[in-house]
Amino acid sequence: MSYTVKEAKVGNETVKIVQDSCIDSPREWDNLGRMIFTGGYTHLGDSHNVNFDNHFFESRQDFIDKGEQIVRKHFGDVVICYPVHLYEHSGTSISISNSYPYNCRWDSGTIGFAIVTKEDIRKNFGIKRVTKEYIEQADRILKGEVEVLNQYVMGEVYGFIVEDEEGNHIDSCYGFYGDNFEENGMMDYLDEELVAELTEEGITI
Repeated sequence: MSYTVKEAKVGNETVKIVQDSCIDSPREWDNLGRMIFTGGYTHLGDSHNVNFDNHFFESRQDFIDKGEQIVRKHFGDVVICYPVHLYEHSGTSISISNSYPYNCRWDSGTIGFAIVTKEDIRKNFGIKRVTKEYIEQADRILKGEVEVLNQYVMGEVYGFIVEDEEGNHIDSCYGFYGDNFEENGMMDYLDEELVAELTEEGITI
């Protein structure tokens, strides 16, 4: 059930920006990278058979260090590997940044790794030789995939509904990731007049 986070009158029409709650995880998309998560957060990432359970980790940093070794050994050709951290306090978010709040002693932890293999790059770009330039492109894509997954986890996925003055449906569209509506693509689906009015109304989260 979607709920309205913002709305504005635009002439005889009402534009509602709603949270999109009927969405599939972006990990169901055709992604370049892999999210190898463990514990109670395995479901947030990709299906995998990397076994962390047979290893003892003395600390969070120990898991980061040894966990990366386990992942690299399992796949054999990992060229990008980032620990993925989670912060859980009045909501949940993830990041590859280890700055606050993702290094918070009480409410954060490391749930796994975001990786790219040489084979992933070959398949995605249709190449045989993996060069530094392709690795750099893959790195940017992987960081974007982590950010999109974070938006999904945080519930920052939106849609819009346009209704007439009697509440009848005129138009709607869903699946816009991120709360910057000028950057998430939502405004591209609205008439210019509606965009102008929304901008004037200051429709932001």
